[in-house]
Amino acid sequence: MSSTASAHAAHGDPHGHGGGHSGADHESAHGGHGSHPSYVAHHFDTAKQQFDTGKFGIWMFLVTEVLFFSGLFCAYLLYRAHHPEIFIYAHHYLDTKLGAINTIVLLFSSLTMAWAVRAAALGQKKVLVWMLILTLACAFGFLGIKYIEYSHKIHDGLVWGRAFNPAHLVEDYHGPDPKNVHIFFGIYFGMTGLHGIHVLGGIVVIGWLLKRALRGEFHSQNYGAVDFVGLYWHLVDLIWIYLFPLLYLIH
Repeated sequence: MSSTASAHAAHGDPHGHGGGHSGADHESAHGGHGSHPSYVAHHFDTAKQQFDTGKFGIWMFLVTEVLFFSGLFCAYLLYRAHHPEIFIYAHHYLDTKLGAINTIVLLFSSLTMAWAVRAAALGQKKVLVWMLILTLACAFGFLGIKYIEYSHKIHDGLVWGRAFNPAHLVEDYHGPDPKNVHIFFGIYFGMTGLHGIHVLGGIVVIGWLLKRALRGEFHSQNYGAVDFVGLYWHLVDLIWIYLFPLLYLIH
């Protein structure tokens, strides 16, 4: 190689004489053929591989969530079996109407979240944004109703870990007042409070999705995040569907 050619090669001749950037390097730098789309992480080969991996990951996470709540459901069943009178008596202090309203709110939020997933898959930005906003509104509405319920319980002395001394007595209950009623409210606050924390977590991730949706990041090839959060939100709704009859509709 001549000294001139060597110099061109050393300095990366922009005209391609004596070396410089190859055609593949040029295409990679400008997002040409063979380069990853910006929404595909570097450790995945294709968008489909990334989506399938994420789907598997979210299902594994949901399995751990089910196992986590299963312990609380087992505690409920154990105490209910040994002290049925406590649960039958104490559930009269829960507001069934508020619980039913919250159930409707969460069911509607499942609809809007599923619609959001479909809108993301079809690249319908405006529909996606509005469905995420409605889902967030339902989530905040649910927590607002729970705040009202919790405030009344705490004000009336219906809490966990201390002797049961309510500010008012149940009018439609005609049996003797059982002891250790605080056990029921310990389970009530434990299960509904943990569920409420999951609703808060849902608000955070749905808000993150909304921010990305407003930037137009989701389309038919990149909507995995919306789908994964949707699965999480459906589990949160499903858990409440079990909690409502077990706590509010005991007979």
